[in-house]
Amino acid sequence: MNQKSANNTLAEKDIEKKIVYDLFKESFNMNRFSHFNEQGRAQMVDISEKSSTVRTAAAVSSVHMKNEVYEKIQSHDIGKGDVLAVAQVAGIMAAKQTSNIIPMCHPLSLSGVDISFDWKIKESEVILHIKAQVKTKGSTGVEMEALTSASVCALTVYDMCKALDKGMVIGPTFLLEKTGGKNGDFKRELSEYNLEDQK
Repeated sequence: MNQKSANNTLAEKDIEKKIVYDLFKESFNMNRFSHFNEQGRAQMVDISEKSSTVRTAAAVSSVHMKNEVYEKIQSHDIGKGDVLAVAQVAGIMAAKQTSNIIPMCHPLSLSGVDISFDWKIKESEVILHIKAQVKTKGSTGVEMEALTSASVCALTVYDMCKALDKGMVIGPTFLLEKTGGKNGDFKRELSEYNLEDQK
């Protein structure tokens, strides 16, 4: 293939990409998604013109486990150590490292991260509910930091206890609420999702 043919082939491919992008943009209204540039490629959004305000977010996750695992956690009889203490530290560390894990997240200076746990004991299983609350004063929200924190907490609990029960189930994980920012506040109505246990 000579240089002219190669250039023509590249030009044709560029045209094909543009057609596919235009179709995708039309189908999914990509104008709503600020993480895509005009070429349809990923970008980190420029937030330099946004005002700095107080922003908060809370996310929850859960770990479903056997009663035996719950009893071992409560009696501090897990070989790897204090499960909830380690999970709490892991969740805080995860919130601070979110921008290193999620590609388009901005590095943020967090004002605070708080992790809380709540047990739901049932006949067939025990559910550990995890709530991560994150706060900052900045130009973008902390929803991803809260979600990452809750997720890593749950993963850490699984890691600490998997020798006893590899059948533990994680989730659901979701944003519970957020405040601040131009889009306003958000609060999930748990009853709509049949998730009252995760209040």
